[in-house]
Amino acid sequence: MRIVSAAEIAGALTHSAMTDALAEAFRAEVTVPLRHHHPIPQGPGARDAMLLLMPAWTGVGEDAFVGTKIVSVFPENGTRGLPAIYGSYILCNGATGAPLAVMDGTALTVWRTAAASALAARYLAAKDASRMVMVGAGALAPHLIRAHAAARPIRHVTLWNRSREKASQLAEGLKGTLPGITITVASDLQSAVEEADIVSCATISTNPLVSGDWLKPGAHLDLVGGYTPAMRETDDAAVLRASLFVDTRAGGLHEAGDIVDPIRRGLIQESDVKADLFDLARGTHRGRASDDEITLFKSVGTALEDLAAAMLVWRSLPV
Repeated sequence: MRIVSAAEIAGALTHSAMTDALAEAFRAEVTVPLRHHHPIPQGPGARDAMLLLMPAWTGVGEDAFVGTKIVSVFPENGTRGLPAIYGSYILCNGATGAPLAVMDGTALTVWRTAAASALAARYLAAKDASRMVMVGAGALAPHLIRAHAAARPIRHVTLWNRSREKASQLAEGLKGTLPGITITVASDLQSAVEEADIVSCATISTNPLVSGDWLKPGAHLDLVGGYTPAMRETDDAAVLRASLFVDTRAGGLHEAGDIVDPIRRGLIQESDVKADLFDLARGTHRGRASDDEITLFKSVGTALEDLAAAMLVWRSLPV
């Protein structure tokens, strides 16, 4: 069994190839059971830890795969100087069940998450989209920028983060790595969004950051960060103005606060979500309908994406 590090994953993948692999996975027949959540008590006064299991498998045959992402969330790790979240991915042969590899689950997740946004942008962002705003400066941000730049002709990226210093650090880290793309840091998020063709958000905000009133005709809003019903990255105006899309209906209609909260309050209905990535990849929905249409894509992730990423890494590794 092979151990695959984050560095090996980065060496094996490109954002275009990862996006292509996701498109193929959403067109294929992949089994994705419900995600398992298992609380782990930590004793008096401590928050419970959580073990998450995310399995998926392809069809039968010698080229079949079975995979499971294992994520541990230990909220008290900050007091120990350790990360709160650890992840590993176990990839097995789908014909025999024999383990093939254990991969860095954290690295795999950021690659597939960014690729899901890029896949959506292929159908939903304007074909000539050249100006992007990146809201948030965490680990996902550079991957989202590169993935969107691989999907659309991005020429200018504006970074915004609550901590301007962190946004500046990201800008410095990206310097020289994105030929032909200008990187700037914004103090005023509204002004930056008003000029943007693509607005990508990867934060843990529980309150809206981007207003729908700021979006220009033809803009595409990519919401990545919120992963619980209590989290919002955009406001009701955006949800009401935009054509709504999700990565999967199973996740988007139950876990995504930007969709679930407006439905719960009666502002929109489940039927207002026009399509998910299955529909877009399989051609049952065309995606963007006009140059002036405002589109909103909300993702919360799915084990299908993890399996597709792990399969691509495995097939791309040097022998």
